[in-house]
Amino acid sequence: MSTPMTWGTPQPERADAARNRQLLLASARELLAEVGADCLTMDRLAEHSGLGKGTVFRRFGTRAGIFQALLDDSERTLQQEVLSGPPPLGPGAPPVDRLVAYGQARIRFLAEHHAVARATFDGRQPAGKRRPLSEIHIRVLLRELDLPGADLDVLAGQLASALDGPLLLRLFAAPESDGPALGGPASGGPGPTTRYEAGWRDLVERICGPASPPAG
Repeated sequence: MSTPMTWGTPQPERADAARNRQLLLASARELLAEVGADCLTMDRLAEHSGLGKGTVFRRFGTRAGIFQALLDDSERTLQQEVLSGPPPLGPGAPPVDRLVAYGQARIRFLAEHHAVARATFDGRQPAGKRRPLSEIHIRVLLRELDLPGADLDVLAGQLASALDGPLLLRLFAAPESDGPALGGPASGGPGPTTRYEAGWRDLVERICGPASPPAG
């Protein structure tokens, strides 16, 4: 049985700060739909939301901070599915099955939100920023397995990094350039999402042993 875990709760906010945060996130999503990620700026967000530039800068710090906040907000749904959703992503499945399900869900999440995820890289932080909650969840599942001699802290970090690498974001951002080597329309093979989901399963099974056969 999987060990219960918590992914943390948001820090308490004043009522006005919470309203401003929700207004800014909603305004940022509207701008994404209207003008795209490349044209979403701090100034434009302030104008669109009706809030002052100082409020926007205090909330996000940098333009990349806007996208990080959007990504974090969207990720809460995935976190809830991990904590209390149906197995194998949620509790109740063998740890290998949960590892496979989590990695594949995260790959799909990055594919769905690739434009926002790419925009979190502002040149002042390493590409492929570590996601501590992913690493914690993976470490909890690894500890339930019998992996003699494995350094579980290092292994959890390596597996978490495999789910957040800039290569994934590059592939998802430009499927038309996949070409024969990467699958997709040019080769008649599966696209990068399908291949990376299969690759994640293969990686986990080579380390941890076989998972249950895929449904269907």
